[in-house]
Amino acid sequence: MACLLEAPLRISVLSEVTATSRHYVDRLFDPDPQNVLQGVIDMKNAVIGNNKQKANLIVLGAVPRLLYLLQQSSSSLELRTECAVVLGSLAMGTENNIKSLVDCHIIPALLQGLLCSDLIFIEACLRCLRTVFISPVTPVQLLYTDPTVIPHLMSLLSRSQHTQEYITQIFAHCCKVAHTTLCALHITYAFIQKYKGNVIMFFLAYENAQVSMTLVNVLVDGEQLSQVFVRMMQRDKPIEMQLTAAKCLTYMCRAGAIRTDDNCIVLKTLPCLVRMCSKERLLEERVEGAETLAYLMEPDVELQRIASVTDHLVSMLADYFKYPSSVSAITDIKRYVDFKSGCNQLRQAAFKLYASLGSNDEDIRKKPILDSGVIELLCSLTQSDSPALRVNGIWALMNMAFQADQKVKVEIVRALGTEQLFRLLSDPDTNVLMKTLGLLRNLLSTRPHIDQIMSSHGKQIMQAVTLILEGEHSIEVKEQTLCILANIADGNAAKELIMTNDDMLQKIKYYMGHSNVKLQLAATFCISNLIWNEEDGSQERQDKLKDMGFVDILHKLTQASDPNLCDRAKTAMQQYLA
Repeated sequence: MACLLEAPLRISVLSEVTATSRHYVDRLFDPDPQNVLQGVIDMKNAVIGNNKQKANLIVLGAVPRLLYLLQQSSSSLELRTECAVVLGSLAMGTENNIKSLVDCHIIPALLQGLLCSDLIFIEACLRCLRTVFISPVTPVQLLYTDPTVIPHLMSLLSRSQHTQEYITQIFAHCCKVAHTTLCALHITYAFIQKYKGNVIMFFLAYENAQVSMTLVNVLVDGEQLSQVFVRMMQRDKPIEMQLTAAKCLTYMCRAGAIRTDDNCIVLKTLPCLVRMCSKERLLEERVEGAETLAYLMEPDVELQRIASVTDHLVSMLADYFKYPSSVSAITDIKRYVDFKSGCNQLRQAAFKLYASLGSNDEDIRKKPILDSGVIELLCSLTQSDSPALRVNGIWALMNMAFQADQKVKVEIVRALGTEQLFRLLSDPDTNVLMKTLGLLRNLLSTRPHIDQIMSSHGKQIMQAVTLILEGEHSIEVKEQTLCILANIADGNAAKELIMTNDDMLQKIKYYMGHSNVKLQLAATFCISNLIWNEEDGSQERQDKLKDMGFVDILHKLTQASDPNLCDRAKTAMQQYLA
């Protein structure tokens, strides 16, 4: 009998809920257009963040009526736009909502709406389409069953930043799921047909191996697409076309579809991007050129070497910091309202390229970079009021210090200055702090370097480490700081700065018992370096740490559930048993 009582109860509750929503739907049928408009606006406000209300309105038949109003030429543009906004909000609910919208043929209705000339209405339709298409339950083939859809979408790219954003997101998603090949081909041919630069190809190939492999095998009039792009990079072609083709080949290369030693990369794409860094180019061309070149050669040492000796690239980048002294500066000034922003974009692009150039090869660091005075320039810019410039400056220095020889490290410390280094370690911007810790960690690597730097700046470094470990910082910041401490503990003489500091030892002990495994690992690694029995004075250090209770903690950690922490603790314990 109890079971029989449940059905009427559910029906009663459903009736009450839907009754509160019905008046929104009823107002859509009001004979007065103004009342209909106000009804749609009220519906928009009612469904924001309310999935239950969205589901109720769909059940009550709001979608077909909204689509009808959206498609009627007699409806005002304001009403049609508000209908598109409400439909977009309904699409942000559950997957069942999306299925209902698709079943009601929302996609053809919205695509038809894109033929309107009003930009605000177009953006509302595209926003809704974007939400529908990124759902996993939407059949992506609906985008390209009509061959006129993709060319029309591409024609809308330049209408506004929003149209560009929504359309590229739609294309990017549709090329990651089913029917990838067909979709990519449709968009590729549309692109080639236009034969000029736009963002579509970048979004298709960017970090998308499947699409990149499809594109690299495309034939255009019997010619491979990559060779079409090579011709587009010829010097007599428009700059926009050259840059577009270079970006496409860069993204296809980074996605694994083209080898880094392929002639189209080494002999064509890389030189083209270097040309884009010339001071004769416009501001945005120089920014795009530098950022794309940095991305192209980031993982490949050979490309870094080639770039470092191509067309005086390093000296070209120095001009990025002297802007506006370039030939194109006057033109740029007329085109850019926010001139300061343009300068910052150039500098950040240069930072990225410097960081990429000097990230792997010591010879490059010493020959394009160290000898050119770039270190002083980067160090001075770490004092910028802009957090973004400080981050990129420190990031470039951090990469230069990675596995660098002592001369480079000493030059970085000298040019930066200890006061500025420790000022950056107290920077309120977390990104600046993290990159500064990364720089310090790279400086304190290999024992001779550790001992030399700590002999000169050990007191200040230990103070900075103490302040960070005692402060309210994120797990990531404290983990990086403990890793620096572990590097110090690996020095021959530097480790005594820890062993003679009981307060620091107690902090390490605290983090070995912390609830976060990352902090436990870093702290345990520090102790492991301190007690390593192959080094002078290890017995005295082991005895002191045993008296302080570290052995008991290590023993407990050998039973830790995390395998890495368990192994690290066992390795440390073996030093006592050896």
